[in-house]
Amino acid sequence: MSNQDSGQSSERDAPRSANRPKPPSVPPKPKRVSTRIPVTPANPQDEPVAPTRAMPPQAASTPPMASTPPRRTTPPPSYPPRQQAQAAGSQTANPEPTYQQQAPVAAPPVRKRKKHRCCTAALIILLILAVIFGGLLFWVQGQIQTVDALSGEPDTPGSTTLIVGSDSREGWEGDDGTEGARTDTIMVMHAPESGPVSLISIPRDSYVAIPGYGSNKINAAFSFGGPQLLVETVEDLTGMTIDTYMEVGFTGVEEIVDALGGVELCLDYDVDDEKSGLVWEAGCHVVDGETALAFSRMRYSDPLGDIGRAERQRQVVGAVAEGILSPATLLNPTKLLPVTSATLDAFRVSEGTGVFDLMGVALDMRGALGGNAVTGTPPITSLGYSVDGVGSTVLLTEEELPQFWDDVENGNFEAGEEVGGVE
Repeated sequence: MSNQDSGQSSERDAPRSANRPKPPSVPPKPKRVSTRIPVTPANPQDEPVAPTRAMPPQAASTPPMASTPPRRTTPPPSYPPRQQAQAAGSQTANPEPTYQQQAPVAAPPVRKRKKHRCCTAALIILLILAVIFGGLLFWVQGQIQTVDALSGEPDTPGSTTLIVGSDSREGWEGDDGTEGARTDTIMVMHAPESGPVSLISIPRDSYVAIPGYGSNKINAAFSFGGPQLLVETVEDLTGMTIDTYMEVGFTGVEEIVDALGGVELCLDYDVDDEKSGLVWEAGCHVVDGETALAFSRMRYSDPLGDIGRAERQRQVVGAVAEGILSPATLLNPTKLLPVTSATLDAFRVSEGTGVFDLMGVALDMRGALGGNAVTGTPPITSLGYSVDGVGSTVLLTEEELPQFWDDVENGNFEAGEEVGGVE
């Protein structure tokens, strides 16, 4: 066989893929290239390593390298994360902010302006209310009627107010047989330093010692020496110094009740009293001023006499005070002004009493309205004690009085307790 035939035979025997070149559209498979730095053979006579793509060819004069490869002295190149690169690219491509990015910048000034306007409006409203309140206080102070009543004795613990109902008949058409100016109602309201408020009624016919006049009915002190002598008599009886004196005229109760639009009073039996003019059906009723006045004065048709009348008087005082201090009155200017005017016209107080003193009395009165107040009368031995030249009187239990008033002064009674009365 010739050489030509042998060459052709070898070409036929070789694989077809080895002789046929790959199509130009298919790139050749890259060879795996090592990135490791070649190590110089320990024997210098060995043949040099052929250079690779990762390592450039070295000159023949390059001295052989040490067996330990050198450490890299420069840090490898760092590449930003793909997401950061994309974000940077997007910012570069679209540098202008979008509408959503600009909206929060303009919002805060608008909110600040609204807040500023609200604060300004609130300050203006508060200023107007302060001016109105100040003007009302100035007007009330100018309407307060005063009278010389206090004794000037040293103060005693707590706050003590003497509430007196004058029985002046001016403007009243009824006739209950009473002559002269006397006190129809005498109540001692005491707010101790600790303990419940007390509202104690002293029967008008109580037989007591009157300074400079001997012993007589306590309401005679008013006709003998006016408010000042009555205050001294009550101080001698109770051992407590009166801090505030309040006197309401006989017709004042009627005017206040009418200004309030009526008050609710309760009595559990029928009444048809000729002298007081009270006609009553058992139960609770909202009454006008005229009926409330007769309700507080009636005693001849009351089986308890002065004790029953004292209880009804406390009920009227409580109903009137509750009506004055109710939100329906305090928050209604059209009702508050007439009630305030009627109250100031009906009352006169001790000299030196101001608006804030009256507020303090009103707070004490509120404490005496609820079921937590101590109510009643001093201990009584007899409701019909006859005295020559004086007539029928109420005899108080003299040996129990000091301890009774001491308990009132120090707040020793239980809240809501009814004290005193006939033994």
